[in-house]
Parts: sequence; C-alpha cells; structure tokens
Amino acid sequence: MSLRDKLLLAQAPLALALLLVGVVAVNTLGRVGRAGQDILADNYRSVLAMQRIGEHLERLDSAALFIVVDERERGQELAGAHLQPLEAELKVQEGNVTEPGEAEATSQLRRAWARYRSAYEAFAIAEAPEARRAAYFDALAPAFREAKAATQTLLALNQDAMVRKSDALQRKSRRVNSLMVTAVVVALVGGFLASASLTQRALRPVSVLSQAVRRLGQGDLATRALVQGQDEIAQLARDFNSMAEALQRYRRSSLGELLQAQASSQASIDSLPDPVVVFGVEGGVLNVNRAAEEVLRLSVEGGGALGQVAPEVREVLERVCSHVLGGKGPYLPRGYEEAVRVEGAEGDRWLLPRGSPVYGEAGGVVGATVLLQDVTRLRRFDELKNDLVATVAHEFRTPLTSLRMAIHLCAEGVVGPITEKQADLLHAAREDCERLQGIVDDLLDLSRLQSGRVVLEVRPVSTEAVLEAALAPHRVSAEERGVRLSMSQEPGLERVEADPDRLQLVLSNLVANAVRHTSHGGEVVVRARSDGERVRFEVADTGEGISPEHQQRIFEKFYRVPGANTGGAGLGLSIAQEIVQAHGGEMGLSSEPGVGSTFWFTLPSSLQAEGDS
Repeated sequence: MSLRDKLLLAQAPLALALLLVGVVAVNTLGRVGRAGQDILADNYRSVLAMQRIGEHLERLDSAALFIVVDERERGQELAGAHLQPLEAELKVQEGNVTEPGEAEATSQLRRAWARYRSAYEAFAIAEAPEARRAAYFDALAPAFREAKAATQTLLALNQDAMVRKSDALQRKSRRVNSLMVTAVVVALVGGFLASASLTQRALRPVSVLSQAVRRLGQGDLATRALVQGQDEIAQLARDFNSMAEALQRYRRSSLGELLQAQASSQASIDSLPDPVVVFGVEGGVLNVNRAAEEVLRLSVEGGGALGQVAPEVREVLERVCSHVLGGKGPYLPRGYEEAVRVEGAEGDRWLLPRGSPVYGEAGGVVGATVLLQDVTRLRRFDELKNDLVATVAHEFRTPLTSLRMAIHLCAEGVVGPITEKQADLLHAAREDCERLQGIVDDLLDLSRLQSGRVVLEVRPVSTEAVLEAALAPHRVSAEERGVRLSMSQEPGLERVEADPDRLQLVLSNLVANAVRHTSHGGEVVVRARSDGERVRFEVADTGEGISPEHQQRIFEKFYRVPGANTGGAGLGLSIAQEIVQAHGGEMGLSSEPGVGSTFWFTLPSSLQAEGDS
C-alpha cells in the first residue's frame, strides 16, 4: 500500500463519522417533519371542517329566518346551497377521527345534525306563518343550538390537540438539537482520534528515518533506517541506507582522509587563543575558530553575517578583508593604535588585526584569513611606556630650560668673558640643548595626542594660506641647499576643515624632511587636490627616496632609516600621523630609491564637514 493510500485510509474514520452524523440528521429531521405533517393531517382538517360546518349551520339558520318572515324562495335557495356542503364536511370529520373522545363527539354531532335536519324538513313544509314560527322556535332553534354546541366541542378538542402536539414537537426539536450536537461532537472526536491514530501509524516510519538522518548528521555513518513496507517512505529509507553505506565507504577512501585532514586543520585553528576569521573571494565568511565564536559572537552556521558583530570590530574586519582581497598583499598593523576594543565577560580586550591572503591552485587570491591578536597586556605595557616617556620628558623640561638659559648667558658673555674655544664648546652645547628641547617637545606633543588630551580647534581654513605657511619657514634653508620650493592647488579647492596650527605642523614637518633629504638642484612640491569627498595634501621631493623595507616602519615612533641624517629622534612622522588621524584622515607615502618620495595625507573637505555637522 502506498503512502497516499495509507493517508487516505487514515481519513476514513473521520469521513465515516461525518456520514453517520449526516444519516442521523436526515432521519431525525425527517421525523420532525413528519410530526408536523401529522398535526396537519390529524387535526387541521377537523378544525377546518368544524369551522365550515359552523358557517353552514349559521347560513341554514338564516335561511330558516327568511322563511319565517315569508321569504320562502330566498330561504329555500339559501338552505339548498348549504345542506349538501355541510353533509360533505361532516363526512370528512367522520373519516378523520384521530383523538381520544373525538369519535363520541362526532357521533353526537351526527345525531344533532339528524335532529336538526328532521326539524328543518318539518319546518319547511308548514304553510301557515304561525305554524312555521312555532316550528322554528320550538324545534328548529334548539336543534340548531345543539348542533352548534357539538361543532364547538369537536373544534375545541382538535385545537387542544394541536396545541398539545405543537408543545410536544418543540420538546422533541430541543431533544433533537441536543442529540445532534452530541452526535456531532462524539463523531468528530471519535473520527479525529481514529484518524490521528492511523496517521501516526502511517507516519511512524518518517520518525524512524528522521532519527537516522540526525545520527548520520552527527557523524554516525553506521546508522541505518529500519523501515518495512513497499510505500514511498520505505523506498526512501532504502535509498538513505544506500547513501549512508556509500558515505561510509567514502570516509574510508583517500578523499575521506582529506576530509579528516580538514577536520584536523579546523581543530588546529580552534586551538588558537586568538579569533580567526576566513573570508571567501566575495567577502563572505567561510570559517571561524572557536575563539571567534566566543569573543566575536560570530558563527558560520548562522549565515556568517558580520551584522551580528560589534560595529567597531565589523569595520576592522571589512577593512582588512578589502585590503587583502584587493590584491595589496598581507595586512600588517602600523601600531597598537589600530587595536579594537571588544567587551567580554572578563573585561575589555584589545585585538590587533592581521590579514593574510589565501591563494588558489592558479596562484590567484581566493580568500583572506584575518587574525585578531589579543594585545591587551602589550597595549597596557605600551601605555605604561608612553606614560613613562611623557613623565620623563616633562621632568626634563624644567632642568633643560635652566640649562639652556645658563648656556645662553655664558655664550653671550653675561657672566664674564670667555675664550674662543670656550665659545665653540658653548655653541655646540646650545645646539644640542635646542635639539634636546625639540625632542622633549615632540615627546610631550605625542603623549598628549595619544592620550587624547589635545582638543583640535577645527574650522574652515584657506588651502592656499596653509600651503604658503608650510613653505615659508623653510625657504631660507632650501635656498642654502639649492632646493626649489613650489606649491600647486587644484582650482575650486579653496577651503578645508582642520586645526590650522596642527595642519601647519604636519606640512612643515613633511617639508623639512623633504628639504633635508633632497640634494642640490632638486625640487620639493606641496600640492592640494580633491580626492572624492576629501582633500589630499602631498609633499613630493626628488631626493634619495626610501627603500621598501623601511617604508612600512617609517611612521613608527623613534624609528630612523639607518644611515640617514635625520637630525631628530624619529618622532616627527609619528606625530604627523597622529594629528592626521585625530582629524579623521589617513596618511601614507610612495617612494622609490634614487627617484624621490611623496608623503600624502587626506582630510575631510569643508563641504563634507558642514554636511556632517
């Protein structure tokens, strides 16, 4: 039997119950209808006959009165019109005796009618007016009243029977209603229970098959679905068993070993304490390790959507993924400032992103792996280091100021004459003090920037004025080195939103570095141009350039290119980058050894800043 036949059979009890309810309803309603017909047949005919007999008697009495007043022809004509109909109605009543006592009342009416008719015949043949009058009042009128009374008795008897049967019919209707409700409820409940039982028996193999599928999904390839029969579910179970057997053989094969290796690889990344997220070439999440599930609340089974991740973490993941999938190579963070904060049950954690491309067999990038390294402790150590540097720099400032003042007074001869050799030594000492003062100022500025204590006074600034102010302090040194300074500005780019003092500090630092590293006859150009919704500033030189291995670290604090004559502590570019990032911009460079370098940074344009405000 097929599954379809079994399901149809399961609905049979419900259909049978409905059929039984229908038969009972038809039978009961038929009985109620017949009861109403019986009332019409048994009593309504008699009531109608008595009413007509009463009318005929009235007309006969009227005819007799016509005769009494000497209108014989009119009276006889009226009597002839009602004698036969009355007799016919009386025969109808005699043939429709249905109630107890109705036969005696009908016989009494027959006798009363016979006496009335006999009295009427005697009355009709009387010739003298006095004789007719005496016959009417002595014999005919009493016979009329007797017949009339018998008619009223039969009429009342049948009317009472009709009322009694109507009440009984109403009681019967109420019993029928209760019986129908009970029958419907019992039939539906019984049919539903029987159908549910048969349906459950028909679908029990589905439960067996579902449990087998669940166990197979959990990795038990030895499971089988034991379902007997020849229906569709049994055939499906046999197909499932064949599939499970093929999967079992598949696991034993070399490809199965590959899957085992993949499982081992998953176990390896799960063992890493830091979150790992693997992206596909389209940017979708392909895999995550256990740390990513716990820390980032990210799951591949939930669709791998980054929408369930905190906005700050999602922005970092998307940025690193775009960098790697864009063919720019591995992503390496520039410093701890790129670490993103993640809230957790054990407190806040700081994660530093790193990205690596995944290459396919053809050598192209087919994915990206992003590792979020936990640098909470290292970041804390870095903060302690920065605090220490800031404290030391601040403590240096007061004695350094006194030292500078003392050297200045001695060099100027205020405290007494000095020899030429002493003057040279004091001059060298003063230059070293100035350089040390610059380093201390840079350390304090960097500390304030990193701690967020510096409040930028952002306002619309003239782009041309900014470029000119950046070049002005360096024109003398550029002329001494034989370096040309120039600037260019894209038409229509008049203003930019920035802190003018900080922006001039960034540009001045970049121009100073460019002049310092450009040989005689070279050129330094400061440019400003539109870059989408931002303004891009560039400082390009034709100097010695920077090797690729040093370009990634050029913005690190205290980093100096080996062999380069920087004249500082390696903080200028780090401070410039901090200022640019505080404005919401980005900073970078492009350089080629022997050709020159171009340092650039972007800032929000005046139009965008106004729209954001």
